[in-house]
Amino acid sequence: QMQLVESGGGLVQAGGSLRLSCAASGRTGITYAMGWFRQAPGTEREFVAAVSWSGTNTDYATSVKGRFTISRDDAKNTVYLQMNSLKPEDTAVYYCAADLLPPNLLYLEGLRGDYWGQGTQVTVSS
Repeated sequence: QMQLVESGGGLVQAGGSLRLSCAASGRTGITYAMGWFRQAPGTEREFVAAVSWSGTNTDYATSVKGRFTISRDDAKNTVYLQMNSLKPEDTAVYYCAADLLPPNLLYLEGLRGDYWGQGTQVTVSS
């Protein structure tokens, strides 16, 4: 079993920045893509960004391209989401997810979510 623990959410004004982190633990000897979904009240969960195990491949939702950057640490077990130029419509609970995949691959849809974190709230005020 794999555990994913998010941190870094909070309240920020529009135009500001936040950095989310997600640390994975519990399984060794496997490779997995990691990334983020988000869910705003009354809406369905939507894909935000993903990065392959190797870090060489990334994917972003159209709504965050050019504003958000996903990255992965050298140990491969922590993923970061740098969020700049935040907008009120970015307000949501952000969930970390992981997919068991070979080192350079991502699903066409970005992530499917073999494993999930508990979520962290991001609120952007206008």
